Amino acid sequence: MRTALPATVKASIDDRLAETDRLLATAYPGDDGSRQPVHTVYVRGDTVTPDLPSAWGDAALAAAESAGGLEALALDVGVRPDVAAAIAPLVEEKLSREPMEDLRIDFEDGYGDRGDDAEDADVVRAAEHVAAATAEGTAPPFIGIRFKSFEAATRARGIRSLDLFVTALVDRGGLPDGLALTLPKVSTLAQVEAMADAATALERALGLPDGRLRFEVQVETPQLVLGADGVATVARIAHVAPGRIAGLHFGTYDYSAALGIAAPHQSLEHPAADHAKQVMQVAVAGTGIRLSDGSSNVLPIGDGAAEAWRLHARLVRRSLERGFPQGWDLHPAQLPTRFIATYAYYRDGWAEASGRLRHVHDRTAGAVLDEPATVRALAGFVLRGVQCGAITAGEAARDTGLDLQTLARLANPRRTHEETP
Repeated sequence: MRTALPATVKASIDDRLAETDRLLATAYPGDDGSRQPVHTVYVRGDTVTPDLPSAWGDAALAAAESAGGLEALALDVGVRPDVAAAIAPLVEEKLSREPMEDLRIDFEDGYGDRGDDAEDADVVRAAEHVAAATAEGTAPPFIGIRFKSFEAATRARGIRSLDLFVTALVDRGGLPDGLALTLPKVSTLAQVEAMADAATALERALGLPDGRLRFEVQVETPQLVLGADGVATVARIAHVAPGRIAGLHFGTYDYSAALGIAAPHQSLEHPAADHAKQVMQVAVAGTGIRLSDGSSNVLPIGDGAAEAWRLHARLVRRSLERGFPQGWDLHPAQLPTRFIATYAYYRDGWAEASGRLRHVHDRTAGAVLDEPATVRALAGFVLRGVQCGAITAGEAARDTGLDLQTLARLANPRRTHEETP
């Protein structure tokens, strides 16, 4: 067959696009398919103990029991009766076995300024508790510290707490696999670069592998969403610290307050919050950096518990529908609705997702002809449902006809998966 273009044209195009090819391969590798927690629980730095997760699980179950049980609570927050009946035993098992998926020990706003001696002691004690829980197998899958910000007033204290915590863990047996480090109140790229430098220096000082210390960036200042130069600063984060940024976590109340939004109207569903999160979402799409929504400070306790549970369940569902599979929880009584809303979300979409995936290799079957991008989304949906416990591995294999490795490959075709997620 005859073609008209000389070979030099293709060579010229390859040369022109070489930098684009490198950028797409390195900066936009896609999600790696590993587990992402559905929430992050924040507790004050001086309150953590090795048995904290089980204590929160017991308190969560007791709170649900006060509402008539998990199935009754699910019905009250708007879950369909058939789904409520299906998820109630799954949520009960979850709260008994793994009530916390991610724990962040807070030495920032929740802890405050108590002087260096007190904070030093509390940070080391927290690390000792993490090491003990990890050794005993009772630690959450993801666990770590939020230290003070790299703003001038708190920078030295933040760096010292980070150093003490990581060093104490190394000295007491090593870092947990799911170690999470959270850098709050980021305003500039320079602060992200400084944190990456601190991580590199710690790795070298403690003999850790290069890249072992990754960290989350909290998006809670307007300057990170829109910089002084008119550019979305957050879009450059992944590129100034390659491989270091694990996630972006939205800070509902700091961000809202910085915009002058009155306290009664501060919420993770405020239009200003939605704008910031949409910028975050676009900024890290394809980079492998995970997203987390913020928290609700309306706690389900006392006479207003029922209304607060309905609000929390609705906000959790809303975040999931908008592509934020993770959020913050601040109280044990929020755990029942965190898992009820999350499990209901995955169970509601399960029949359609599994049915469409069943026909993924047969494009003549089924009523919907799915594009590869939709197949990736369907497989990712099922994987996240399995990873959090809303869908069992047996159900996934039975109803999709695909094992977890195949689902992982479909969800993340640019990655190599050697183990079941």
